[in-house]
Amino acid sequence: MPPPLLQGPIHTLLKPLLLLFLLTLPPTTTSHTSSTTTPPPPYTYLSQWQPARATYYAASDPRDTVGGACGYGDLVKAGYGMATVALSESMFERGQICGACFQIKCVDDLRWCIPGTDTIVSVTNFCAPNYGFPSDAGGKCNIPNKHFVLPIESFEKIAIWKAANMPIQYRRIKCRREGGIRFTISGSGIFLSVLISNVAGAGDVTSVRIKGSRTGWLDMGRNWGQNWHVNANLQNQALSFEVTSSDKMTVLSYTVAPKDWRFGQTFEGKQFET
Repeated sequence: MPPPLLQGPIHTLLKPLLLLFLLTLPPTTTSHTSSTTTPPPPYTYLSQWQPARATYYAASDPRDTVGGACGYGDLVKAGYGMATVALSESMFERGQICGACFQIKCVDDLRWCIPGTDTIVSVTNFCAPNYGFPSDAGGKCNIPNKHFVLPIESFEKIAIWKAANMPIQYRRIKCRREGGIRFTISGSGIFLSVLISNVAGAGDVTSVRIKGSRTGWLDMGRNWGQNWHVNANLQNQALSFEVTSSDKMTVLSYTVAPKDWRFGQTFEGKQFET
């Protein structure tokens, strides 16, 4: 005799079986991904706050971002953008300080300062003195004045543009750069000139040596800004560089340029740690 058919609605009959099945499943866990990002580490300070003054310029032409007494050429392509500064003669150190980084804040003027702000800039140019005026009446970049000339984009991060010549405080900090040190080779024949840019750490360069694959290490001399030169026949040789900054740190970049390098090319080496 066949078994009797199940009576009642099917969902009522299966409900106890479904509950038993769910109780036998292993517990599940839910992972949560934090939406917060880790803030960048604080800058390393290389000096204490010191007083100075700052003015600004407004670039009226894109070509105004090209050139400068440090020799970096197109500042946007070189990675500096508009976060740059020209220094007065008492601070420029005949170009040795090119590439160094400063933190700047506006002080002592409640009308024009933007409270709680600062800006980070790299040295790319020189503010020439004007000895036709006294240092305290028009000759803002004359010795012994400490003066910063900023692009208006950087100036407006710390003060209202109407402020014009503002009291500031500044301190030297370690530079952060994307990628390695860049070596741009120019010259002709046995005259070799190398522009060194995108330097992290102290940011500046105090000495450079170059080595061909068939030579020993050769000292390079500062030509101007961060352009360094040597008289040597290094064509058809792979090139290595030794770069030292003002904090006595040295970076060796071996075989940066292959033996078939050409004038006008840029190569990337190792970088200072920050």
